[in-house]
Amino acid sequence: MSVREVIVEADGGSRGNPGPAGYGAVVFDADRVGVLAERREALGVTTNNVAEYRGLIAGLEAAAELGARVVAVRMDSKLVVEQMSGRWKVKHAALIPLADRARRLAADFDRVTYRWIPRAENSHADRLANEAMDDGKLVAEVHAADPATARSAAPASAADPVADSQSASARLSGAGPGWTGAAGRPTRLLLLRHGQTELSVQRRYSGRGNPPLTAVGREQAARAAKMLAAKGGISAIVTSPLGRARETAEAAGAALGIEVRVVDGLTETDFGDWEGLTFREAAERDPELHARWLGDPSLPAPGGESFDTVRERVEAVRRDLVARYPGANVVVVSHVTPIKTLLQLALGVGPSLLYRLHLDLASLSLAEFYPDGGSSVRLVNDTSYL
Repeated sequence: MSVREVIVEADGGSRGNPGPAGYGAVVFDADRVGVLAERREALGVTTNNVAEYRGLIAGLEAAAELGARVVAVRMDSKLVVEQMSGRWKVKHAALIPLADRARRLAADFDRVTYRWIPRAENSHADRLANEAMDDGKLVAEVHAADPATARSAAPASAADPVADSQSASARLSGAGPGWTGAAGRPTRLLLLRHGQTELSVQRRYSGRGNPPLTAVGREQAARAAKMLAAKGGISAIVTSPLGRARETAEAAGAALGIEVRVVDGLTETDFGDWEGLTFREAAERDPELHARWLGDPSLPAPGGESFDTVRERVEAVRRDLVARYPGANVVVVSHVTPIKTLLQLALGVGPSLLYRLHLDLASLSLAEFYPDGGSSVRLVNDTSYL
């Protein structure tokens, strides 16, 4: 379906500011009669303004997916409306990348206008945002009830400084997400983490550094490649530009007879000044910042990038892959944070997943993205072939 003019209404909220947060967005037709799309997502702990911007971004993305060319944005956030209209400056560090992302999305339309409306007139998006926050509370309660996931951990980089050593391999049962109403053949992403490096052996933050695979890592890559070749039906292989991922991807490419394509957006988080440090060393170097960073995805490592920034580029990669390989099986060779982010997008959950999910070296996960916007996760952290 393609429509020329749409209305986007978006909202976000945080119960505590910062606190458990979520956003909602709805796309109406030009007469504001028919609902064309809805989006909602729990965001973990963040602020009202971050949640409001995330709602705007989701609404603009949904409008773009519908093929809209003219968008009228209506929000009850005076801050977002004034900043996006160019009348107020964006000063808060956490909002700058979100505002930039929204502007880049808006630039792809012929025209986007912004209008403030009272909260009572934004009830649809407000309801979706509150449903998202309720979903986040439910997920948190499930985690709290499960001793295996209740422990809070640092986001596992290639070093996985505080992750459990045991595999968290789990298959999601069922024949598929048909009961959700998702339609069409999905683009299936086979998410393969790279093999072992010396930094992963030493459990150090490994972001933009470029350590090669160890002998063990090369063996892991070879076994993963053999497994993928046995599966067959794979149309493409894409990889992070970093050497450890490219080496893992090239092994799969050789086994499958497929040329590997490098995608810059799949690179690992830039850990800045913490690159090469252990979890303990980073915590001792910047105790206050490191503690805050563990719970706030909008905070970057010193001299590095935030997980929110990583999410923005990974979202762009996901959209490109779904558009470029509709209904195909695509091997995606990357790192912990981008893979977790793709799983997060498929599950429609907030950033708490980054801190709770463990991914082993050379593990495989499966995420599916449907042409109508639906998604599912079929496999997480499989290492049975190693």
